[in-house]
Amino acid sequence: MLRQLSSERAYIRAWQERAAHIEKELLDKVRRRQRVSKNVAVIHEQQLTFGERVSDRLATVAGSWSFIFGFGLTLGIWILVNTIAFIHHWDKYPFILLNLFLSMLAAIQAPVIMMSQHRQEDRDRLRAEHDYEVNLKAEIEIQQLHQKLDELVERRWNDLLAIQKQQIDLLQAQLALLRGHAENTGDG
Repeated sequence: MLRQLSSERAYIRAWQERAAHIEKELLDKVRRRQRVSKNVAVIHEQQLTFGERVSDRLATVAGSWSFIFGFGLTLGIWILVNTIAFIHHWDKYPFILLNLFLSMLAAIQAPVIMMSQHRQEDRDRLRAEHDYEVNLKAEIEIQQLHQKLDELVERRWNDLLAIQKQQIDLLQAQLALLRGHAENTGDG
């Protein structure tokens, strides 16, 4: 239990370090106005070895309905041919040779499918990191937009206050003129 906790802590620490590195790179990209979006599937495909591509293709084929139907048809023909009386039986009932082939197929298919699932996890991890980068960049851009909007609003308010002060000064000047004019006409 302690070993598992320490490995989990190490994983969390490694992810925190990776996240800090991503944030640093992202800030540099934002400053340089570079794009963050990228096609994760293409990046993952470029990193695959020949064996990994073959195992992914095998897992794709083995996990399809056409494979299941074809395999079922092959098994049915095997059993039918080995039970018909007028053909030489190379694998009589209980079909030991067929069981051997099925066991070998399962022994080969299981690790290949597990390797493919492991690569799918890697692809998902890469996609999650990319999503994190894109979301972080969007958050930074939104914060910058808010800051610019706040600055614009602040500048606009200052401009409006200056205009209002000018209008008040003009009104006070006109009031003074009107009072002076009223005094002049009232004396005369």
